[in-house]
Amino acid sequence: MNTLHPLPLLVLLPVLFSLICLTLSSPRSIVAFCAVGTTLVAILGGYATTLVFTRGTLFDAHRWFMLDALSGYHLIVMLIVFWLSSLYCMCYFRLEIEKETFDTKTARRFGSLWFGSMAAMLLVLVSNNLGIMWVGIEATTLLTAFLICIHTSPASLEAMWKYLLMCSVGVALAFTGTLFIAASTKAAGLHGSEALLWSNLMDVTGMLHPTLLKAGFIFLVVGYGTKAGLAPMHNWLPDAHSQAPAPVSAIFSGFLLNAALYCILRCLPVVETATGSVGWAHGILMCLGIFSILIAAIFIIAQHDIKRLLAYHSVEHLGIITLGIGFGGIGTFAGLFHVFNHSLCKTLAFFCAGSLGQRYKSHDMGQMTDILRVSPVWGVGLLGSLLALIGVYPFALFLSEFLLLKASIATHKYWISFLFLGGMSVVFVGALRHVIHMAWEPSKQESSAERLRILDTALVLAPLLVLLLLGMWLPAPLTEVLRKAAAVLEGVK
Repeated sequence: MNTLHPLPLLVLLPVLFSLICLTLSSPRSIVAFCAVGTTLVAILGGYATTLVFTRGTLFDAHRWFMLDALSGYHLIVMLIVFWLSSLYCMCYFRLEIEKETFDTKTARRFGSLWFGSMAAMLLVLVSNNLGIMWVGIEATTLLTAFLICIHTSPASLEAMWKYLLMCSVGVALAFTGTLFIAASTKAAGLHGSEALLWSNLMDVTGMLHPTLLKAGFIFLVVGYGTKAGLAPMHNWLPDAHSQAPAPVSAIFSGFLLNAALYCILRCLPVVETATGSVGWAHGILMCLGIFSILIAAIFIIAQHDIKRLLAYHSVEHLGIITLGIGFGGIGTFAGLFHVFNHSLCKTLAFFCAGSLGQRYKSHDMGQMTDILRVSPVWGVGLLGSLLALIGVYPFALFLSEFLLLKASIATHKYWISFLFLGGMSVVFVGALRHVIHMAWEPSKQESSAERLRILDTALVLAPLLVLLLLGMWLPAPLTEVLRKAAAVLEGVK
């Protein structure tokens, strides 16, 4: 019995929705359509991932499209982030629509770019061809750049140009790395587009040129690592996060960074299997991961803007994920588990930071005080998400970080364990100081009765409950999904 493979439709549907947004007549209808359209894409994506984890890898379009356990897992994370962020758009833009600062022209541009960015990220995840994957990442750069300055100001334009400049250079380096990988296939007899199909590369790893492959991987790590916000290529990240609207910051941190890191991870098993240098590529990831954690720890202490603080937490947690993958074994499992934990937690954190910023008319943490009294719903959400980000038990991020520490000790990387614990301790103390100030420092802000909205409350409570639940109990289906995704990274066929 032939099964309908939804991979091409998964990319084309958001493109169609992007065009529909240009025809809608009011900001409210556009924001509502973003939520409805994303829900439909999420249902289709859910169907696709169900097929992957029950029947195996999907191929389509002459094997140019592929969805396996690794990309299927990332697809689940992406769709959750986009779906929650689309629902949050109705909360975030509510006040702007009432004040008419979010007009129809701006809303059309936002909706079109929103679905365009979704289509580009989906293209990255379903591409079996490394060249098409690169095209998807380049498209995300061009499309998301204009979401940063959806509200035009000198600061947002500066952030957009910084993002475009740094990420375009990074993506150009990634393109060079892709060419090196294609060149390494000459002895394997792969020609044309066949040389860039990941499934083909995994079948002929023993015939790939190891030197060219290593050179290509280094270019990929630097290039895609820039887009992933890994230190020291992270400089665009704080500016972009601080200037973008909160829903945009949520998809930036919640999944755009993961999409770039995914491109590195996709090539990891090819390099490790083909070069014969066991642990060479993993060692590069370990170094980048621990360096990102330490750099983020230094900057987290000195932040005053809540969104910039969250941006440096992104650098930290992408470093944690990269470090876990670098360890291999249980570290790979922990790193992939941390992908979901960080994405969900950071999405919630940006929701709360955005709504509190509207309430206080500032993102300065010096002014955002007594948040639990001024805005109980979003205040609780921000407090809980920040505590989760710094690894407080029993949130799920504590569990994935604990598993990562266990992996470092199991592999006898004691010096990395020491640096990891040192960096996390600095982050814990520095961020906790901000948390205490915002939660309990007296505020001059008037505390008017906040209308309790079901959607607002659900967007805060649901992620918090999931993070708490996963910190105490790891369901068997999720464990199996993580194991299958980790097996792809370990090169297990």
